[in-house]
Formats: sequence, structure tokens, C-alpha cells
Amino acid sequence: MREPTIFELSSNGRTGVIFPEADVPLAELPEKMLRRDLPLPEISEIDVVRHFTHLSHLNYSIDENIYPLGSCTMKYNPRINEETARMPGFIFSHPMQAIETVQGNLVLMYQLQEWLKAISGFHAITLQPAAGAHGEFTGVLIIRAYHRDRNDLKRTKILIPDSAHGTNPASSSMIGMEVLTVPSDARGNVDLAALKKSCDETTAGLMLTNPNTLGLFDENIQQVIDIVHQAGGLVYGDGANLNALMGIIRPADMGIDLMHFNLHKTFSTPHGGGGPGSGPVGVSEALVDFLPEPVVGVIEEAEEDLPPLYGFIKPAKTIGRMKSFQGHFGVLVRAFTYIMMHGAAGLRNASEMAVLNANYLLARLRNTYKVPYDRICMHEFVAEGRWPDAEGIHALDIAKRLIDYNLHPPTNYFPLIVPEALMIEPTETESKQSLDAFVDIMIKIAGEAHSSPELLKNAPHHAPVKRLDEVKAARDLTLCCGRTE
Repeated sequence: MREPTIFELSSNGRTGVIFPEADVPLAELPEKMLRRDLPLPEISEIDVVRHFTHLSHLNYSIDENIYPLGSCTMKYNPRINEETARMPGFIFSHPMQAIETVQGNLVLMYQLQEWLKAISGFHAITLQPAAGAHGEFTGVLIIRAYHRDRNDLKRTKILIPDSAHGTNPASSSMIGMEVLTVPSDARGNVDLAALKKSCDETTAGLMLTNPNTLGLFDENIQQVIDIVHQAGGLVYGDGANLNALMGIIRPADMGIDLMHFNLHKTFSTPHGGGGPGSGPVGVSEALVDFLPEPVVGVIEEAEEDLPPLYGFIKPAKTIGRMKSFQGHFGVLVRAFTYIMMHGAAGLRNASEMAVLNANYLLARLRNTYKVPYDRICMHEFVAEGRWPDAEGIHALDIAKRLIDYNLHPPTNYFPLIVPEALMIEPTETESKQSLDAFVDIMIKIAGEAHSSPELLKNAPHHAPVKRLDEVKAARDLTLCCGRTE
């Protein structure tokens, strides 16, 4: 049976809100602006609260249980971040105010840029991009602008490993770049021979995800970067997996030329439900002039008892504005808070715990689930959701059965180079107890796949919505709150 709507709970005469008497003179409105009948539900306050509280319990959240969604870093978001993001000076300011009236906001943005530079090793940062893919798009535009500025117009090819994030090819194609896939070797690294063969005078750059979507740090990273540089190309780092590296190694120190950060992943802003996000981009010294405009900087140095004045600076060869105003400011406040609360040692510890947790899960599950690239992983690993002696069972069946155990499934069917992929990322915020509980259920489901396969094929059995035709659901959206029989 489906859940009733708020309108169906309505009953004539019930009142949930009583508006106060007007404290200003009433004005006559033109007749054409008035509606004689406004079909709003009539329902008491307690019934409204109960209705929406009940609906909220049908959703899954990190506050309820582990969220092992590989490559999205669904980690716990400290409540202090929310407190600071809601401070009056932040939420009541407007981006079109005079800069003299929002110096606190600008100081926060400037300091965040400085911290991201320290974490990554890059020479300059833009905070404008609104999400990770938007950061990728910004980065590829910078690569194109760099080559055009040098009149090297033949460089129109972007190399992308088959273990990269799926948005990389789209970001390159959107600006007219030719995309060429580079395969992985047997250990999950970029195939060096294939990379050398692909590099020539048309190579604009390489978009490298490291650690890659297999959760592996490329063992030949320095050679990969050198090969691209020797061909005259730039190396773009997809920083979405920085959760495994921050405080341990700086991407720019390895020779990466530019990279985006996912503040909503690495630095803990809530990311579920499609947003909000933030994808700042860091660049090497050679690319500073091509950053989007404007960048927050000091426009008047401090004098005697007066602090410096912060404002906006336009890079000399800017690719232009990528987002209205300065991106998603609330996300910047949360990231600033997260970094300040942790400090350098805390950020490193977060990375170490993310890697430790992922390797603990890998060690406990590798004898039950096949791991095709079975070596020490970083923050995540990829297993196969199939067995040769459990015919007809797929990764999707395992994911749906996890829902019956009140667990969110991991990412399915990505990366594409692993058949029936299950990408598992525990994050640093999970305890050993929650990891063990997850492992126990994964092992139990593996047993069910062999002894009672129909349990998996028809799962979920206890969720508000049963098994969907996912192709039809994607093409024929029906947005309602309903429960199937």
C-alpha cells in the first residue's frame, strides 16, 4: 500500500497554522490577482510533523548506518560545520554587497585558498566551480587556453585511462577535445606502453584519477607524468579521491599541473541527493594567469593598525567566469571549518584511517568476493558481484539484498573494467564494529546467493519500494511518494 499524501490526510475544519493579525495597513489587491479558492490541505500541526517525520524514516542516511558508496565518500559530516555555515554573518550576507562590508567572508575564502594550496602544493586556487565535474570542465578549459596562448593549436587530444572517473570524457568532449582511452595493465596501473604510443604532438593532456576508480595508487605515477610532459602535454589530476592522500602526499609535488578538489567529499559537506557541491581547481605557476575570474586576493596591504583589504583579482589571461559570484559559499564555509577543526595532523589521520578501513574490508571479503586487482588499496576497492557456481546472480541482486538488511549498497557496475563491479568505500568515519557488521552481512548474502538465489533476485523484500525496472524508471519518471505491494 502506498503512503498517503498530505492532501489525503486533510480533513475539513482542521487547523495547523494561525496567521497573526496584520501589523501594517491592509491593501486592496486587483481582482485579477485574487483566487477565490486555494486548495490547501486542512491538517493539524502534529499530523504534519508525523507525516513528514515518517517519510524521512523511509530514506537512508549516514546518521542511520554505514554508507559504503565507493567513489563518493559518503562520510559523516560533523555538526559543527552546519553551525558555522548558519552563522548570521554568512547566511545574511549578499554577494553584491560592497567588499568593505563582507571582509569576513573574503578572509575565509582567501584562507581556504591558502590551505588548499598547502594541502596540494599548487601555486594558486579558484573556488568558483560548483562541483567536481564542473572543476574538471574548468581544468580542461585551462589546458586548452594554455596551448592556444602558445599558438600550439594542434593539441586537441585528451588521454583518459579506462580507470578514470566517468565524467572525465564528458568534460573533455564538451569543449571539442578528442578523447582517447588508455588501458590499464594487469595490476591496475596505466599501461605505460599504451600511454607512450598514444602521446604525440597532438596531445593536450592526460586526465588522471589517482588513486584510480579501482582504489589503487598508480605504481608508475612518476613515469606516467613524465611521458605526458615529454610529449608537451599537461597532466590534470582528478582530485575526487584526495580522501586517501591529504596530508600524506601533495599532487603538485609529483608533477601534476592542475587538479580539482571535491570539497563536498574530501572536506565533508553533505553530498547526498545531488548537492550541494564545490570543485575548486588548483594550478601550477605556469597556469595561474588562466584561472577563472575573479580570484580572492589582497588588494590593499595592511597599514599600521589597519588590516589588509581583501577583494577580487582578475587573472591576466583568464578563461572567464565559470559560476555566478563565487560558487557555493556555504560549502566553502563547511570545508573551512573541517580543515580548521582537524589541522594538518588531523587531515593526515583521516586519510590514514580511510585507507586502513578499506584494506580491513578488503582483507575480510577477498575470500568471499573476487577482487580482480587484489593488492593494497587506498580508500576503496572493487570486488566482483558474481560467482561461477551461483549462476544468474549479479551485482545488482547483491545491492538490492543489502537494502533488506538496512544497508546502503555500494556503487554498482563501475568502473567498467571490472565485470559486475561492487565499488566499496567505508570512509574514515566508520568504527571497526560497523565495518564488521557490514562484512558479516556481505558474507551472509554470498551464502544466500548459493543456497537461496531467489532471495537476492527478488530483493528488496522489506523496503517501501520493491524491485524496479530501472531502465523504465530512468526513462519514465514518476515522482510520487508511494509504496508498492
